[in-house]
Amino acid sequence: MDGLDIFVIAVVVLVLWLLFAGIKTVPQGYQYTVERFGRYTRTLQPGLNIIIPFFDKIGARMNVMEQVLEVPTQEVITRDNASVASDAIAFYQVLNAAEAAYQVAHLEHAILNLTMTNIRSVMGSMDLDELLSNRDKINDRLLHVVDEAAKPWGVKITRVEIKDIAPPKDLVESMARQMKAERDKRAQVLEAEGSRNAQILRAEGAKQSAILQAEGQREAAFRNAEARERLAEAEAKATKMVSEAIAAGNVQAVNYFVAQKYTEALATVGSAPNSKVVLMPMEASSLIGSLGGIGAIAKEVFGDGPATAPNRPRQSTPTTGGTARNPFDTTRES
Repeated sequence: MDGLDIFVIAVVVLVLWLLFAGIKTVPQGYQYTVERFGRYTRTLQPGLNIIIPFFDKIGARMNVMEQVLEVPTQEVITRDNASVASDAIAFYQVLNAAEAAYQVAHLEHAILNLTMTNIRSVMGSMDLDELLSNRDKINDRLLHVVDEAAKPWGVKITRVEIKDIAPPKDLVESMARQMKAERDKRAQVLEAEGSRNAQILRAEGAKQSAILQAEGQREAAFRNAEARERLAEAEAKATKMVSEAIAAGNVQAVNYFVAQKYTEALATVGSAPNSKVVLMPMEASSLIGSLGGIGAIAKEVFGDGPATAPNRPRQSTPTTGGTARNPFDTTRES
């Protein structure tokens, strides 16, 4: 092998080496920066790329996929001087590889410290009760603050989440006692409200019952008064008719009226609960005559012709010895 062949082989090897040195393959999810004599010139996208050997070189290999960053636990003093331990998790994505490579050193460390300081700032401006009940609000504020601070670095903070908030043990016990007291208070309030509502309902029921009872009594009184009024009208009408009959000279009407009142009086005396013996007077025979007058009036009313007053019963005198006795003067035992 002479010197020409060696030279040709060397040239071919050099060309192949230059060719391989100038071809760069970028994997998906990454971006490479290109530096020419130490100065940034461009960014290589995923795929096959060609650079000039000896002049260009790969600067930074940036991962542009969304990445997760664990924020370690740290102590935070709240606005009401309560000490709590909190940790978090942050998600970020590189949008501009050149800015992420050349605007900040140690990008991940910078985002971590930025997130930790803002956690202390945001949580320290809140009371403990607000801190424990408003995690969404804390996450939103942290995301807004950290994302604004990371924009010059070509990074997008997609999410910041508080993982855990741990107050001291004695504070947790105090909160548990407070919660128990609040629940007891609410139970007592609800029980008092239930008792009050029950009393109101009972009072309403009693009121409605009294109203209905009063209305019933009023209706009964109205109907009783109406009945008495009708009875009085009937009595007045009957009295008027008897008076007219008396004025016309009808003695039988007088007998009917007297017999009716006499019979009612005897019925009242006989129905008394403390009456045992009723003595009928001698004048009771006139009642029989009145009853006969009533029969005569009835005959006239029903058209049996003019009535003749019946003869009064004669008093018989016993033939045997003893005192004369009216047959209608009897002794009735009840």
